[in-house]
Amino acid sequence: MSGTDVHRLLPNDEARELLALTREIATKELAPQVDAAEEAAVFPAEAYRLLGRSGLLALPFAEEYGGGDQPYEVYLQVVEEIATAWPSVGVGTSVHGLTATVIDANASAAVKDAWLPRMLSGEWLGAYCLSEPQAGSDVSAIRTAAVRDGEEYVVNGTKQWISNGSCADYYILFARTAADPKRGLSAFVVPAGTEGMSFGAPEKKMGLHCDVTTQVLFDDARLPAAQLIGEEGAGMKVALSALDAGRLGIAAVATGIAQSALAHAVAYAKEREQFGRPIGEFQGLQFLLADMAAEVERARATYLMAARLKDAGRPFSRQASIAKLTATDAAMRVTTDAVQVFGGNGYTRDYPVERLMRDAKVTQIFEGTNQIQRMVIGRDLLR
Repeated sequence: MSGTDVHRLLPNDEARELLALTREIATKELAPQVDAAEEAAVFPAEAYRLLGRSGLLALPFAEEYGGGDQPYEVYLQVVEEIATAWPSVGVGTSVHGLTATVIDANASAAVKDAWLPRMLSGEWLGAYCLSEPQAGSDVSAIRTAAVRDGEEYVVNGTKQWISNGSCADYYILFARTAADPKRGLSAFVVPAGTEGMSFGAPEKKMGLHCDVTTQVLFDDARLPAAQLIGEEGAGMKVALSALDAGRLGIAAVATGIAQSALAHAVAYAKEREQFGRPIGEFQGLQFLLADMAAEVERARATYLMAARLKDAGRPFSRQASIAKLTATDAAMRVTTDAVQVFGGNGYTRDYPVERLMRDAKVTQIFEGTNQIQRMVIGRDLLR
């Protein structure tokens, strides 16, 4: 085994088989196409279909709805493996899991029966419509309105920064059904093709080019009242509780990005020669690589700790924020250092580390900025 192989403590043989399957798909199917796809900024629809057919998009959900009935700690390690090969697909996988979590944890039995099996079948991919142009971390500032009209809601407003936007099969929408900032939000499931829903052009982003991100626009879109998730006015609670799980998904993605950068840096340090020997033989490089490895291991440990608390049914909100903060800051540092290991080559697009550095940056921003995570952690400590 190489020094960059991931040593995992998994709960059972089934989990080990799932991780082996994921690594095989990631290595043989995803990794060979990532550079060209990211350069072209194409939506990786076939990658999601492959993951769906393999059952990897449904792991942490109950078998009765078509899920894999796996612990969250196993699911997150699958997400990490996917992100190690292709970060954009890792993000899309995490977002899809977040949408299914909203239905699973909050919807009525009728809504679950109607929607969750297709969400978990691999046929559908989801998107999460929370953020708006003026409402990012401040969920209470959401302005998109859903007005009751008989057995329907009429929706008007704009959602922004929506991963899988224009490419998803359904959307989890948070809209205002009353003026109260905290008790006036409600959540809905919206199928693609709903009349009155349209999309902006894909954002021209620094990284994650295959994570298609758009505005989602609602202009008198009519939603049947049966598509309400949970009770009217419960949207704030739904959104914030789901974000704890979503933050763990992003922590796993960030860990995968960092793991990939470390592996590339170690391989390059063994091959690149200066002064008649591999640069990895110089202590300065060894110390840099050692610090990178420590960052990756620390990131993985924090998200696994939070996941194990979640699996045990214990509170994990603070630990989710710690994991998101730790893993995404680590990804930024490790990818920056990987570029340094590559020297001038690292600054070119001929090598993957500059892309990983660009991909890493946004992990510190979405699912709640790392400044927001520090606020969450601090408030929880002082509660």
